Amino acid sequence: MKTLIKIFFTTVFVLVLANLLPGVNVTNWITALLVAVVLGLLNIFIKPILVLFTLPATIFTLGLFLLVINAIIILLCDELVPGFTVDGFWYALLFSLLLSFCQSLVVGLSEKESRN
Repeated sequence: MKTLIKIFFTTVFVLVLANLLPGVNVTNWITALLVAVVLGLLNIFIKPILVLFTLPATIFTLGLFLLVINAIIILLCDELVPGFTVDGFWYALLFSLLLSFCQSLVVGLSEKESRN
C-alpha cells in the first residue's frame, strides 16, 4: 500500500512540476503515472549501478555528484517514456531536485502523522 501511495504522490508531483518548469513536458496524467513507475524502477535497478561506478567522483565531490546521477536518471526516463520530455541537463537537475524535495516533504509529514 505504501508503494501505491508513493506512486500516486510522485504522479501528482510530476504533473505539477511539468506545469511549473518550462523545460519539462508531460502530455497527460497517464504519462505522469508511467513516469512515476519508471523513475521508481530506474532508482531501484540502475541508480545503484551508477553510484557504484562513480564512487570515486562521488567521494571527491563529497556527495554532490549524486545530483548529477539523479539528473541522468531523469534523462533516462525522458528517453524511455513517450510523452515525457526534458529540455536538457539543467532542467533535469532542477526537476530532480524539486521532485526529491516534494517527496521528502510527503515522507516527513506521513511519518509525523503516524507518530501521533
